[in-house]
Amino acid sequence: MLRLENIKIYEDLTEDDVLKIACKKYKINYKDVEEYSIFKKSIDARNKNNIFYNYTIDVGIKGNLKFKNIKEVQKENFELNINLKRKSPKRPVIIGAGPSGLFCALILVQNGIKPIVIEQGKRVEDRKKDVDEFLKSGKLNVNSNVQFGEGGAGTFSDGKLTTGVNNPLCRKVLYEFVNFEAPKQIMYVNKPHIGTDNLIKVISNMRNYIIKQGAEFYFEEKVIDFEVEDNKLISIITNKRKLETDTAVFAIGHSARDTFGKLYEKGIKMEKKNFSVGVRIEHKQEMINKSQYGTKTKLKLPPAEYKLAYHGENRSCYTFCMCPGGTVIASSSADGEIVTNGMSTYARDGQNANSAVLVNVTPNDFKGNSPLEGMYFQKELEEKAFKLGGENFYAPVQKVGDFLQNKKTTSIGSVKPTYKPGVTLANLQEILPNYITNTFKDGILEFDKKIKGFADKDSILTGLETRSSSPVRILRNEDFISNVKGIYPCGEGAGYAGGIMTAAIDGIKCAIKILEKE
Repeated sequence: MLRLENIKIYEDLTEDDVLKIACKKYKINYKDVEEYSIFKKSIDARNKNNIFYNYTIDVGIKGNLKFKNIKEVQKENFELNINLKRKSPKRPVIIGAGPSGLFCALILVQNGIKPIVIEQGKRVEDRKKDVDEFLKSGKLNVNSNVQFGEGGAGTFSDGKLTTGVNNPLCRKVLYEFVNFEAPKQIMYVNKPHIGTDNLIKVISNMRNYIIKQGAEFYFEEKVIDFEVEDNKLISIITNKRKLETDTAVFAIGHSARDTFGKLYEKGIKMEKKNFSVGVRIEHKQEMINKSQYGTKTKLKLPPAEYKLAYHGENRSCYTFCMCPGGTVIASSSADGEIVTNGMSTYARDGQNANSAVLVNVTPNDFKGNSPLEGMYFQKELEEKAFKLGGENFYAPVQKVGDFLQNKKTTSIGSVKPTYKPGVTLANLQEILPNYITNTFKDGILEFDKKIKGFADKDSILTGLETRSSSPVRILRNEDFISNVKGIYPCGEGAGYAGGIMTAAIDGIKCAIKILEKE
């Protein structure tokens, strides 16, 4: 394959027309192209007066034609080179059907191993009904919500697949998602996303394939204990059955507080870790588009995104999980707590843009010595937000202008909050520690220098966002095994991932370790 790079396109064209322009640039006869695929497509908006798409295209040419100064690349192969050694007759148990658990199960069945997957929540189709009911009425199902259920927390976030990790397994994850009917564009756009609406179908397709290959799924079933002999795992115990196994993957997600507690109680080594807390900020998407793209381009560009960071004297403030054209979604997983997140459909066609604005916290900010102190810190903030919101799952909201002046919001301006089931006007400084508030204020003002209007007085802050990553790390060795043989901490909940892509990669790596262990 020949890789044709730096193809600048200044108008909206079909892929075939883009190929013709690429061939012309590299002096290739279009009729000699037998196959092609777009490898990368990005938007170059550095000059608002000259915005263009930048393409990279891989082409296969008839015969043995040679071209100077064109990079040759191998056609992509998504098969994994695994040295299969596993001989145990016992089936692995995977606890959690989020990205890490599902991709771990997928790699296992692709190599002839038939795991059992246990998920305390419901199938993704039924889970969506519970989420919709919560957003409508405020009636929470503590086992089936935005945090718990098939697909994990990322299902109701936008299906973002962006990551700072440079790992060839990223391409494997994208390839498998497309196999299960994700939009093919995720293979080449610069910031891929599936969209919550598409992700529900993709996850269902993935699960059905895994089952056809011999795996079993036990939904609405919770792991409550496990048994160990001679420091080796011998069984997993749920609220419905006992499963004999020598291999259990704990892909439990960042909100599995009961399971964190049980693992600690049973002597599994873990430690506190850094994470971040903050709020969701909402602006008009039209304002973000204007700031990022200007007003002169005629390209039909997607809703604009941003990624911002401010490094203060002692702490950092940054945006996270930005959702163009999205909504702020109620993400509580327990009674008496408010948790928020952001969500977009694939079209990203809502009126508002939203993003988390977070400040880092460290173990030094937590009160006690237990590795679970970060979890308790999260819970305390979420309970304060619940009370401030009115103790009915309404979220406390505040206009940015009022936040900067430390006064309670009494009316909504031009930006309307999207959080459901409802909002309560409040002063978020009443529940945030001063060290977070101070860094947060500095960050917002700094971000306004980069995106004019970011600190607009009518922009909406919705509290709180506390589940950006796991508050603990469950320790594991180079073979992904904890201090008890047979227990494999995996994914975001175990502290080794942050988002769908890295969680899926960790699930793949974990499966490889299991397959290659005798």
